[in-house]
Amino acid sequence: MTAGGIGNAAEPGGLRTAFAGLTTRGRSFLAAGVAAAVCAYALGQTDLLRVGLLLAALPLVCAVVLHRTRYRVAGSRALSPGRVPAAAESRVLLRVENVSRLPTGVLMLQDRVPYVLGPRPRFVLDRVEAGGRREVSYRVRSDLRGRYPLGPLQLRLSDPFGMCELTRSFSDQDTLTVVPRVEPLPPGRLAGEAAGYGDGRQRALALAGEDDVIPRGYRHGDDLRRVHWRSTARHGELMVRREEQPQKARCTVLLDTRRTAHQGSGPDSAFEWAVSGAASTAAHLLERGFSVRFLTDTGTSVPGPDGAGGWAGGSESADAAGLLLDTLAVVEHSDEPGLTRAYDVLRGGNEGLLVAFFGDLDEEQAAVAGRMRQRSGTAVAFVLDGAAWSRGTAGSRLDERLRMLREAGWKALPVSPGDSLAALWQEAGRVAGVRQGPSGSSDRATAGEAAPGSGAAGPVAAPGSGATT
Repeated sequence: MTAGGIGNAAEPGGLRTAFAGLTTRGRSFLAAGVAAAVCAYALGQTDLLRVGLLLAALPLVCAVVLHRTRYRVAGSRALSPGRVPAAAESRVLLRVENVSRLPTGVLMLQDRVPYVLGPRPRFVLDRVEAGGRREVSYRVRSDLRGRYPLGPLQLRLSDPFGMCELTRSFSDQDTLTVVPRVEPLPPGRLAGEAAGYGDGRQRALALAGEDDVIPRGYRHGDDLRRVHWRSTARHGELMVRREEQPQKARCTVLLDTRRTAHQGSGPDSAFEWAVSGAASTAAHLLERGFSVRFLTDTGTSVPGPDGAGGWAGGSESADAAGLLLDTLAVVEHSDEPGLTRAYDVLRGGNEGLLVAFFGDLDEEQAAVAGRMRQRSGTAVAFVLDGAAWSRGTAGSRLDERLRMLREAGWKALPVSPGDSLAALWQEAGRVAGVRQGPSGSSDRATAGEAAPGSGAAGPVAAPGSGATT
């Protein structure tokens, strides 16, 4: 990324700007010269008048000369990498090139960065020869996610006596994206979770046109093992069986962003844990081939490029995860009073796997969250204990809210400060060994499911999910 070149062409009011750039030393010389001239006039001392004029003229001459000095300097900035997780460092490389035929004087290079990224970097560049190039670098890091502007790059020009300093700015800026931290999750499966490309109970057909029927005509390159001989004999030409497209399992990651549901702020707050948890879950499922949709309590669904309202996993999971992390980098608190809007979106169809990260829930919102389970194959809820995050003590009503969610069919797990999402994910897989019905009763899963506490979950068919694991 390249910033625009810098020149010192005179502009209207330029000299006024140059005089405003006098340093403390220059102003002191000017004041001393004026004072000496006044005293010389009052005392009639001609020699003192000459000294005063010299003191006053030196900073003014330096300002004029510096203003009329025409350096042609080109600059560029490169980020490596341009997207980093929270608390990780990114390296910024600055390159300055003298494109004029004259060498420069001493230059001070300064890049504007937000305070959250660290102190403003400054570098002193000695004489740069004609056509010469200088490179400097610095590192930035932030514990808070977000998008942070870098630049514009500034050059401070000074005269040899230090009487005047002028600042010239490049025009371009760059953006550093700080995304949530992603925690690797264990490969264990949840009940009703399809492997994305596994043998689900329902398969989508690869319909590429009118010829894709059972059977279709032979095309160059088709595997001869797929020839359907009975249809070939009936039609008098080679006919092949249609292809089956691996099932694309779907998942919705719901993030509760209500301001009233999360207490505290900062990188160790409950809300940041929930955002990091949503990012980790989405990245994990994308790697396994899921089509992942991100939804907030405001009812805002962030659609992806797969045309089905989510990001497609599989071979393009890395790119999809990057786009989703860019979205989560700027997620902020909402002023929504409840989860009704998210429920309105979820009740529109079968969502497959539903993973939710809830903040504090009152009785009414716990009931709304319970109804979300009706349209999903499997639902896992991570409920953050606001009292534990803010006061360090467990909330008295958390157990009641978890019971309400479990009775509605959720696999609900409490989250306290210091809890690892990977451990909770494994626990959710163990809970999958016992399937909870809407009435709150726990049924032992069919043959092949792992018993609770066994540490593993076997193949389970999720009602309505159209997939098995």
